[in-house]
Amino acid sequence: MPSMPYALRARRAVRETVSGLPREFWWLWTSTLVNRLGAFVATFMALYLTLDRGYSATYAGLVAALHGLGGVISSLGGGVMTDRLGRRPTLLIAQASTAVSVALLGFMHHPVAIAGVAFLVGMASNASRPAVQAMMADIVRPEDRIRAFSLNYWAINLGFAVSSMAAGFIAEVSYLAGFLIEAGMTMVCAILVFLRLPESRPAETAKTAGATEKTVVASERTTAALDSSVSLGTVLRDGRFMCVVGLSFLVALIFQQGSIGLPVAMGEAGFTSAEYGMAIAVNGVLIVVLQIPVTRFIEHRDPRRLLVISSLLAGYGFGLTAFAGSVGVIALTVCVWTLAEIVNAPTQTGLVVRLSPLHGRGRYQGMYTMSWSVAGLVAPLMSGFVIDRFGAEWLWGLCAVVGTVAGLGYGALMRRVPEEEPAELAEPAELAEPAAGALGQVPERSASGP
Repeated sequence: MPSMPYALRARRAVRETVSGLPREFWWLWTSTLVNRLGAFVATFMALYLTLDRGYSATYAGLVAALHGLGGVISSLGGGVMTDRLGRRPTLLIAQASTAVSVALLGFMHHPVAIAGVAFLVGMASNASRPAVQAMMADIVRPEDRIRAFSLNYWAINLGFAVSSMAAGFIAEVSYLAGFLIEAGMTMVCAILVFLRLPESRPAETAKTAGATEKTVVASERTTAALDSSVSLGTVLRDGRFMCVVGLSFLVALIFQQGSIGLPVAMGEAGFTSAEYGMAIAVNGVLIVVLQIPVTRFIEHRDPRRLLVISSLLAGYGFGLTAFAGSVGVIALTVCVWTLAEIVNAPTQTGLVVRLSPLHGRGRYQGMYTMSWSVAGLVAPLMSGFVIDRFGAEWLWGLCAVVGTVAGLGYGALMRRVPEEEPAELAEPAELAEPAAGALGQVPERSASGP
């Protein structure tokens, strides 16, 4: 049969993509998928406040901003907790707190109470991200990290696509049911973490590696010294990494327009909300369909070229929207910037891991996560101002400019990143040497990272 060779190739591609990753990664992946399957608040918060509660659009925007502000604050707090308390305790605290606060939000009626609890939900839900990314970097081999981050990103989008469809039906019955379902599924994630995920922080892994008590004590002392040597000030003084944070902020500003600038611009152009839904659905479908095959294609390619190309595709993908006069053409532009998203997300996350010292992964991931949270606050203000004052065409032109700047920035930055740099050895020399002696081995190298 002519279709058999293709079917065999597809099966082989899937098997090679998912093979070789540790069991702990798949439990973490499952936790991510379950968490996103229950995502209700982020999808229908505005509709809940305006249609069900009867508040104004301005108030709904204020609540959304407070939710985003909570995420900005917890990005850094979650990163510090990840390094100090460990990955597993941070995940447990964040997910349990998210479950409680989401359930509580469903019962709030006073506008001040709703705004305050929404802020707490934003803090709790975003605090787990640095821990997830740090744990993934801990448990996955350097050469497999791009693949692991892509699979995790695929799970996020698959879960969000399914939950968005389900949330629409749930909202017709009861918004409160949606809040309670999300709370319950988030608590399931916390239970999965508690039962199946061991601590992956370097000090903890030394304890289970068969080391003697004396060696473990020495390792713990060294780890404590390393932990104290990597502070938020250390991250802020790392000029090369902060350049990555700045560039990721620019890229995030562009991608945010898919859910902020695009619906507003389409509405002003006379398109209906259903037509916007049809256009933006292309984004989720393409990510689910193409994330795995595209990952196989880019896994061992030059990360500098990938980041430059993805930045340009994102900027000019949105830039082409200025010339789109139909839903079909808008859907084609969505295809362009979705491809950029598929390439950029795992490559950029891998770069962050590569530039992060072993005992500062939580703080570094927290700072990186914060760049996206801040973009979520700035993007609505930027798009609204530009559209109101100058028109949507100027917003799309600005996206093209920002994408060009980000592409040039990545091109210049990556020239200064050695092709094989062991990021884990970026600790102070006087602290790194005792660590190697205490553990009896050379610290892990991440030379094959992006």
